[in-house]
Amino acid sequence: MADELTPETPEETEEPIKQRKNGLYPGVSDELAESMKSGWADTELHDLRPIAQAAETAARRAALSARFPGERLVIPAGNLKTRSNDTDYAFRASVEYAYLSGNQTEDGVLVLEPTADGHTATLYLLPRSDRENGEFWLSGQGELWVGRRHSLAEAEQLHGIPASDVRKLPEKLKEATGPVRLVRGFDAGIESALHDKVTAEHDEELRVFLSEMRLVKDDFEIGELQKAVDSTTRGFEDVVKVLDKAEATSERYIEGTFFLRARVEGNDIGYGSICAAGPHACTLHWVRNDGPVRSGDLLLLDAGVETHTYYTADVTRTLPVNGRYSEIQKKIYDAVYEAQEAGIAAVKPGAKYRDFHDAAQRVLTEKLVEWGLVEGPVERVLELGLQRRWTLHGTGHMLGMDVHDCAAARVETYVDGTLEAGMVLTVEPGLYFQADDLTVPQEYRGIGVRIEDDILVTQDGNRNLSAGLPRRSDEVEAWMAALKG
Repeated sequence: MADELTPETPEETEEPIKQRKNGLYPGVSDELAESMKSGWADTELHDLRPIAQAAETAARRAALSARFPGERLVIPAGNLKTRSNDTDYAFRASVEYAYLSGNQTEDGVLVLEPTADGHTATLYLLPRSDRENGEFWLSGQGELWVGRRHSLAEAEQLHGIPASDVRKLPEKLKEATGPVRLVRGFDAGIESALHDKVTAEHDEELRVFLSEMRLVKDDFEIGELQKAVDSTTRGFEDVVKVLDKAEATSERYIEGTFFLRARVEGNDIGYGSICAAGPHACTLHWVRNDGPVRSGDLLLLDAGVETHTYYTADVTRTLPVNGRYSEIQKKIYDAVYEAQEAGIAAVKPGAKYRDFHDAAQRVLTEKLVEWGLVEGPVERVLELGLQRRWTLHGTGHMLGMDVHDCAAARVETYVDGTLEAGMVLTVEPGLYFQADDLTVPQEYRGIGVRIEDDILVTQDGNRNLSAGLPRRSDEVEAWMAALKG
């Protein structure tokens, strides 16, 4: 990786070069600085087409405006974060900012200024790198180093929002009067400019409202989620085809295989892939992915592709590494499948959000009692929550631009709420028998099974967006056999 600025020194050249008079860039001669100012072609892009979701982002801003009339609303994208020394993490804009603008660039800020009849929106962005002052090649974030960014005029064409220079925004905000609300936690400079104008209580109300806005997806979002799921399906197929190579290496081979699909077809993975073989499947968030992959064991693969617009899939399949479930593996797998079927059937408009969890938990509890692992009756076990030793987690969550979407929504509108058409959620029951659990027979220990699908609530029931991946045990075996040839 090249240094951002490794200037020549006089000792390294045949003739000493002049130092810039201001001393800011040692080794950069006045002649070189002057040369870098000119001789560049005009690359301004004209007649750009608006982003695909421009109409949807405008409608979202209108809904936000109606909720907070007369108030200035400030939604930052966020800044780059240092990974180590002088390298940064890949940037991902805040969900709130991307949801309302469609823009994804670092340091951006969306501001809704109150007017007599609503709000006017402005995107505050970094303009093109300045060649006159050398910023484009002397700054570590100059375009010569990190690539071209859109001009403000181009951004206006793409997003349908007037654009201004973000470097002037802090002073403008300091001078602002009237009520202001801010999405916190993404831009320390903007927060500092507004520190005496905002309150935590009012800002939290803004965050909660934006989270609850995303509970019901529009048609664009549903299309993006389907796109994410379809890419994820292909990623799972990729993994099955290379299981023999994973056996020769580790879970990392599975992780890397799926990541390739995510980067080729999408923006990234939507969350850290869980590639849990053998007893690692009993660790809910196993993302180390450094363990062995052995024939005869199960592989719990929980992974999702994120689209270029930040919508992520979240799918889990528990696969026999050698392509065939053993008798005990099939017994446990089929129980989880039956529970998931009950959970999916409970997803419909008008149902309580908790219904699908309760339905799946009941089936799993019935199986645990039937197998003699916990003393019944079933109602007693459910009342005391005794099944949770092996079921561990909730049966699903909302899905969207975050894998655990709408997390700031109020309890009464989310987990205690009612399902509506347009909501997208996961249904993912599981059974996990830890390797050191002495309360179950030896044959159960070290087996973990989860099956997860992404379910859209429709007007008359639901649609499984991830139905392209088989779920029933015999269908899984046939699918794996066909892929392995």
